Amino acid sequence: MKTNPRKDNISINRGLKTTLVGIIASALLAAIKIFTGIVGNSYALIADGIESLTDIFTSSIVLTGLYFASKPADENHPYGHGKAEPFAGVAVSLGIFVAAIIIIVQSLYEIITPHHAPASFTLIVLVLVIVIKESLFRFVIKVGTSVNSIAVKSDAWHHRSDAITSAAAFIGISIALIGGEGYESADDFAALFASVIIIINAYRIFKPALFELLDTAPPTQVVQKVRGVAGKVENVMGIDKCFVRKMGFDYFVDIHVLVDANLPVFKGHEIAHKVKDELMKEYSNISDVLVHIEPFFIRT
Repeated sequence: MKTNPRKDNISINRGLKTTLVGIIASALLAAIKIFTGIVGNSYALIADGIESLTDIFTSSIVLTGLYFASKPADENHPYGHGKAEPFAGVAVSLGIFVAAIIIIVQSLYEIITPHHAPASFTLIVLVLVIVIKESLFRFVIKVGTSVNSIAVKSDAWHHRSDAITSAAAFIGISIALIGGEGYESADDFAALFASVIIIINAYRIFKPALFELLDTAPPTQVVQKVRGVAGKVENVMGIDKCFVRKMGFDYFVDIHVLVDANLPVFKGHEIAHKVKDELMKEYSNISDVLVHIEPFFIRT
C-alpha cells in the first residue's frame, strides 16, 4: 500500500520560521542582558543572558532536527526521518539542564563573594525582556501545538524559562535595591531560584521527547478514535489489535480487523483498503496504515 503524500510541509516550514524568529530574538536579548548586567553589576542579569545564549544553541538544534525530519523516506529510512524531531527535543532539554547547572554554580560563587548592589536601570531592561520572551513563548507554543511538534514546543518552553529567569532577576534586584546594605546578594539568590525552575522545564521537555523516541503509545483517546473509525467501515466485524506510534509530525497505524472468514481473499483485501482510506481521510496526520485481516467465524 502506498503511503499518504506528506501533508506536513507547511507545518515544517512554520516550525522552521518560528524557530528562526526565536534565534534572532534570543541573540539580541542575550547581548543586551549581558552588557547591561556587566555595566549594572547584576549577576542575575548576566546569568539570564547566558540562558539566552543557550536559547540560540538549542534553537539551532531544533532547526537541524526539523530539517532532517522534513526529509522524505528513502531506502535506509523507509519510515522517514521523523525521529530527528523528538531527538532535537531531547538535545534541547539537555542544553537547558546544562545552562541551569552553570547558573547554579556561578550564583553560589556570587553569593559568597562580597559585591555591590545592582544598578536600578537593570530593572527597565528586565521588564522589556520579560514582555518579549513571554510573547515569544505564547507565539511559539501556539505554532508548536498546531503542528504537533515536540521540538517546536520545547523551544517555546525555553523562551518561557528565559522569561522566568528574568522575572526572578527583577524580583532579586528590586529586593537588593530596596533592602540596601546587606541585601546585595538578593539577585544572586534570584538567579539560583530561577535555575531550579529551568531544570523543571528541562524535565518537562525531556520526558515527552524521550517517550516518542521509544515509540511510547500516544494518548488512549487517539487509539480509541482510530478504532472507532475503522470499526465503522462496511463489513468490518470488529477490531482485534491496534497500535499507533508517532514519527515526527506523522502517525503510523498497525491495525488488525475482523472480517467474515468465508469472504474471498480479494474481498478481504478490498476491506483493508477501505479501512486505510477512511483513516487517512479522517486524520490528515496519519502517514500510513498497515491493515491485517483476521478471520471471524460466524456461528450458524
